[in-house]
Amino acid sequence: MSGKLRLVDAEKVIKVLKRVGFEVRRQKGSHVILKNTSGKVVVIPVHSGEKIGRGLLLKIIRQAGMSKEEFLKLLDEI
Repeated sequence: MSGKLRLVDAEKVIKVLKRVGFEVRRQKGSHVILKNTSGKVVVIPVHSGEKIGRGLLLKIIRQAGMSKEEFLKLLDEI
């Protein structure tokens, strides 16, 4: 897989974050809030039929403290 970000379903993003220690804390409307043991919080918008765009995906990856390459590797394993 190349190092380019692609459009991704919110459910897949949540699965990747769970693999690196995030847990779903709550959901408010169409937003799922995840938190890890070090206290980092990431909010994922979940809209049916829509994918998360590259810009927002990059922001989520940064908030989670991951590298783009690490995220893509885990995404490919799902």
